[in-house]
Amino acid sequence: MLAYKCTFVESLVSVDFFIMNIMFVQCCIFISICLLCEPHGSFCEERQSEACEKASNCGKHIVRFPFYIQEESYCRYPCFNQLTCLKNERLVLEVAEGKYEVKEIFYSNNSLRVSNFLSSEGDSCSLSKIRNLRLPSDGRFQLHSTLNLILSSNCTSEFAEKFSNYKVGCDLKKNETDWVLVMRTSDPNLAYAYNACKTMKVAPVDDHRGHHDDYLKSLRYGFVLKWNATNCSDCEQGDEHCGDHGEPINASRSCKPHKETRLAVLLGTVVPGACIIPLLSVLFILWRRKKSNHRSLEKNPSSDIEYGNYFGIHVFSYKELQEATQNFDPFKQLGEGGFGTVYYGKLRDGRDVAVKRCYEKNYRRVEQFMNEIQILTLLRHRNLVLLYGSTSQQSGDLLLVYEYISNGTLADHIHGDKSKSEPLIWAVRMNIAIETARALSYLHKCDIIHRDGTPGYVDPEYHQCYQLTDKSDVYSFGVVLVELISSLPAVDINRQRSSINLANLAIDKIQRCAHHELIDPNLGQETSTVRMTTSVAALAFRCLQLYKDLRPTMDEVLECLEQIQSIDLPKNAAPPLHEGEADVLLKENNKLMNSPVAVTDKWISTSTTLSTSE
Repeated sequence: MLAYKCTFVESLVSVDFFIMNIMFVQCCIFISICLLCEPHGSFCEERQSEACEKASNCGKHIVRFPFYIQEESYCRYPCFNQLTCLKNERLVLEVAEGKYEVKEIFYSNNSLRVSNFLSSEGDSCSLSKIRNLRLPSDGRFQLHSTLNLILSSNCTSEFAEKFSNYKVGCDLKKNETDWVLVMRTSDPNLAYAYNACKTMKVAPVDDHRGHHDDYLKSLRYGFVLKWNATNCSDCEQGDEHCGDHGEPINASRSCKPHKETRLAVLLGTVVPGACIIPLLSVLFILWRRKKSNHRSLEKNPSSDIEYGNYFGIHVFSYKELQEATQNFDPFKQLGEGGFGTVYYGKLRDGRDVAVKRCYEKNYRRVEQFMNEIQILTLLRHRNLVLLYGSTSQQSGDLLLVYEYISNGTLADHIHGDKSKSEPLIWAVRMNIAIETARALSYLHKCDIIHRDGTPGYVDPEYHQCYQLTDKSDVYSFGVVLVELISSLPAVDINRQRSSINLANLAIDKIQRCAHHELIDPNLGQETSTVRMTTSVAALAFRCLQLYKDLRPTMDEVLECLEQIQSIDLPKNAAPPLHEGEADVLLKENNKLMNSPVAVTDKWISTSTTLSTSE
């Protein structure tokens, strides 16, 4: 047996060294090919880059990377629009469905000042000349201003009294029902403005300019957009130039060395890399052996030490939870998320529980496991599910045990199985929105973010920077608000392509002041209900802004919801929340698993989520 083991080990070593030799030979071939191909590639790319180095002129404007006017497409940044030069004087940028005149381009900080193209023609305050700003969802442009001119038409008499302090001049048209206001996006009164006028247009303006008494001057001065592209100043400080060199560009390839330095760079990177590869191969082989040996070891049951408690919570044995869930019966599965699967279980003491079972056990999962325990033991809020306990981190599986709420999810009651038999009246929905906002506000005060990565709720900025912030929670909550007023699911592939995502559908309806097409008619047509649902729609619109700095904070959202509810509270007071109705829905709405770390993670769920993690 000993001789057999020695022979087996020797064969492994010989195989590993054979693999290393093959990799080393491949590296040498790779270096040779690179050196042979370099001159031709340098010549072609250099001709393209020299053509791109010439800037274009349009009146007083100098147009260069990442924009272009008439040059070849390889001279620009991908997805960036071609600028149009009118009569060699006016430079025009098309963004989404609107045209904007470029006033200034600031290449030093990746920004440009633009104004509505039609605002410079004539002296009319007509709403037909103004378009609501819509920026591309891919994040190539971001709005730098939080101040807006609100152009409203056919407003009520009460509107004139409430918003007189916001009014600015428009001397060329006298009409008591048409107003021009200047308001910040975060102003809570903005929600009421949408209710008092039949037509509204929102035009951003520069919030650093000072006064805005002259409406046309402010509109023509414009606002600042920042673009998201690699800054060429980093290239120009070295021996490099900008451009995409005949191929689609990305952030890591926007700088290209000049031809006299390219060969040196190639030798300085490829040759050391070729030397490092064999070393990495050795390290990989050693790591693979260690991992293989670790997996081959059987787990010693005595090593599963029960510490009694983690951070003050009870530690369950794996056997006890296996028994409670009937060996994790698939028919007792409640849902799945990016972190694990949740099962219904019944403990020996009779308590109903929800048991979260992590998908896999590795260093990252153990770290997340301990992190979630530490966070949840510090939280005490009526609308957050309780954590009863967990297994130890030495257990075969990582399991978390939560309070189980049996009354169904919010999704069940507004667009699921219970929506017809047990529909939620508007007063209860309003209370759910307020109490959920309080829970999120509480988490943010504790420096904890919800971090929802669920499809339909995830912050669009996540796809640009791969980070979720407190403003990401605001976006997700905005989707929940739209669910509450529309009774529609966050994602529905049966809707038209442009409306599959509920957030996109809501933004389109609200921008066109078509609230009646969004709000569920079954909520009632009473004046107070219509006023409140329309105000909540306007608040949701603010929460769903693509640029996070334009969204309110959760404290501001909570304050606005309370103001909306207080308008009609004396006449139509909402029923108090109690454990048997809305409060149960709120707790169940706190999904019993973490949101996916990314939207590509596995996710199967029909409920709106409010989980807690850093």
